[in-house]
Amino acid sequence: MSTVPVSMPSPEGHEVSNDAAIVPARYVCFGAFQLDLKKEELFKDGTRVKLQGKVCQALLALLQKPGEIVTREELRFQLWPTNTHVNFDANVNTTVNKLRQVLGDSPDRPAFVETIPRKGYSFLAKVEFVDRPVTPRAAPQPPKLLPIAATHEHAEGHDSLFQAALHSRWVAAGVVSLVIASMMFGAALVLYAHH
Repeated sequence: MSTVPVSMPSPEGHEVSNDAAIVPARYVCFGAFQLDLKKEELFKDGTRVKLQGKVCQALLALLQKPGEIVTREELRFQLWPTNTHVNFDANVNTTVNKLRQVLGDSPDRPAFVETIPRKGYSFLAKVEFVDRPVTPRAAPQPPKLLPIAATHEHAEGHDSLFQAALHSRWVAAGVVSLVIASMMFGAALVLYAHH
């Protein structure tokens, strides 16, 4: 994955850059998600996720300042022009809640969008800017277990722990069977002797 240099604020608050000309990245990756900035399309593990326009704009606003507070006013100005007549507080809340639903996030235990009381929101996840799409990693497959017969074939000539346990189970079952048969035989002899 090749990362594209991004201007980061220095501890003194000044913008610092490693390159004179910063190439804008096309994709933003965070968690299992990847956002195509050019097409404004969101993918989770390679599968496209439906993302409404205002919700995408809110996500973009948060991704521009990962780890920092994006105030409710900043979101309002980015999402609705100044001459728009809507209930901004309710619409900001609704938009952020829809974003959380898309990301599978929770306001109580946020992994992506944290509410900063009376201030705004902060994007928590690690963000990577890349110039090419990232292919999702395949989930590791659990090891395949061999059937018992195959285990015996592979363990020929070796007294494995599995074989010893298997044999001891049969031995224990045989001993129990002999004890039960002996008790029944003894009971039959006693009954025969009394007749």
